[in-house]
Amino acid sequence: MTKVNFEAFLNTHGQLVTAIDGLSEEQTTWKSKPESWSVLEVLSHLVDHSIVTSFRIRDILAGTTVRLPAFNQDAWVSGQYANLGNVADVLQVFHALLLYNSLLLSRLDAADLEKTGVNAKGETVTLTDIVESFTRHVQRHLEQIDRIKQAAEIA
Repeated sequence: MTKVNFEAFLNTHGQLVTAIDGLSEEQTTWKSKPESWSVLEVLSHLVDHSIVTSFRIRDILAGTTVRLPAFNQDAWVSGQYANLGNVADVLQVFHALLLYNSLLLSRLDAADLEKTGVNAKGETVTLTDIVESFTRHVQRHLEQIDRIKQAAEIA
């Protein structure tokens, strides 16, 4: 993993904070329709994704040969009543997981970063792939947050 990619991974929290800066609680829980996600639900999903990514990283480092876990994101968000949460709490957990994972990743050498696992689709992925995929995933959800803000006319 290059330093630039590692920095992009670490910058995801700041990007999320910037994306929601100035939004009221009402604006973070607004939904265009019941089945759509609110900004808070997007953030909650990203914490869920951080938890799953944390597990995947550790499973690869442990040399586990079973497929890396997937999760039903919509069921996780609705099942935990994510829209009743608190943005500050969710961002704090996201940041804590990000920092904890960055401490682990900083201890790894090049060989560790090339260790592999098999994802839920049956594809072989490296630890670097997992981290870069997480960063891209956050970027897609930043775009989703922008779309929610535009739909609510709060951009």
